[in-house]
Amino acid sequence: MHQPEKKPVSAQKLPLLGLLLFSTLSACEPTAVEQPAPSPALVGSGCAENGALQTALFGSLETTVSWSGSEMICESMLRPDGQGIRLRFAGDVAGERLAIIIAVPSLVSVEPAAGLPSNVTISVEGSGRFFSTPNLDSCWMDVISQTSVPGKVDSYDISGTLYCLSPLGEVNGDTAVSVPELSFTTIVNWEDK
Repeated sequence: MHQPEKKPVSAQKLPLLGLLLFSTLSACEPTAVEQPAPSPALVGSGCAENGALQTALFGSLETTVSWSGSEMICESMLRPDGQGIRLRFAGDVAGERLAIIIAVPSLVSVEPAAGLPSNVTISVEGSGRFFSTPNLDSCWMDVISQTSVPGKVDSYDISGTLYCLSPLGEVNGDTAVSVPELSFTTIVNWEDK
């Protein structure tokens, strides 16, 4: 039998062979799966240790919300011309960040009060979906207590309950969300900001 003649590999073909071998080997490597980024931390968010929010939403957003101080962000700010306060609560629900904003124009510091007309807005952050009351006629708040926070000037631990008779209409759509009752505890800062 005649043995085939072995031909040396030319220097020009070596890079091509190396490229073929490398691409064949890299095709066998497992593909990396990109993990979704975790939600930003909510701890240390102005809610105080006993901060809480509980409500049930119906309609376009059907869910039960039960946040504690470490599971949500709490913020307060004075409304324009010192007319009451605006409260903002935010937290995660079913993988989405939900924000609930309550404006209470007639709330004053220190005093508990009942039947305060309120505006409510709910947003699904990052989605462009907003639900809001059109005026002060459909929701009201009962403030059960406002207790001074030791060592913090003009800061009060506040607890209350919000009631809404009418649903909050979607701002850029034709759906709605109902919030029959919402209870909360948070910190309100009455300093002029």
